[in-house]
Amino acid sequence: MIKKHLIACIAVVLITVLAKVGVSKTSVTHVKSFPQKVDVPSPRDEKESSPVISFEFASEEIPVQHVKVSQRMEKYLKASSYEHIQTNRLHQRAARWFPVIEPILKQYGIPEDFKYLPLVESGLVGGTSPKGASGYWQFMPQTARSYGLVVNRSRDDRQNMRKSTVAAAKYLRDLYKEFNNWTLVAAAYNVGENSLKRQIAVQGHDNYFKLKLNRETASYVYKLASMKEVIENPIKYGFARRGESLLARDTEQPKHRVIDPVTERNAIDALNLLRKQDL
Repeated sequence: MIKKHLIACIAVVLITVLAKVGVSKTSVTHVKSFPQKVDVPSPRDEKESSPVISFEFASEEIPVQHVKVSQRMEKYLKASSYEHIQTNRLHQRAARWFPVIEPILKQYGIPEDFKYLPLVESGLVGGTSPKGASGYWQFMPQTARSYGLVVNRSRDDRQNMRKSTVAAAKYLRDLYKEFNNWTLVAAAYNVGENSLKRQIAVQGHDNYFKLKLNRETASYVYKLASMKEVIENPIKYGFARRGESLLARDTEQPKHRVIDPVTERNAIDALNLLRKQDL
């Protein structure tokens, strides 16, 4: 009886051991069933394939999938944010003047995004640069006269928003006939069409984002695109709404506004810095 009980116990132990060995072999076989080589994306691949925020100017996409382009956009977006300029003045000027600019651009077949050009050029404030460019669109005297503006000691149509916008629209239209690309039109407006054509001929291509241009022109489209983004998405970049939208066009503007000179000076300094900043 004892011998039978002992044999039964030994049998149970053997069955248990064999079961464990079987499980172990099954586990090993399962691990070996994985591929020997697993393709894991490198950090660089992940960076290139990861989704990015898209930006465009005049319906032409800014290629922010490229690192240098993305860095420049980030730089100018930050420079245009409320954290940097500390005033809503640009939004207020845009609200005042965009309704004047937009229908004129449309009349001449110019993309609406070019309304941001005078915002970058002059902050939508008539003024004269050291080089002699003047007005909202910063026309040089010769170019202004060639597009029908009167520029003399007693009268300067560059300071007239409607007249200067008509002249700018005609000029932009002519530039598009030359370059057939709105990004290049913006660059040519800044540097001059002859200078840009020379660079395209020398470098053998007409991709603005790959052309080696002077610092101001190389950053120009980025400034326009970032200004567009900040004006169209004020909350995203720290500009708090006060009642209605900062760009509400049906809000009557007060006839007399008290402007803090310190705030105004900061805004002008920020615009000047934005024009000079380059990577």
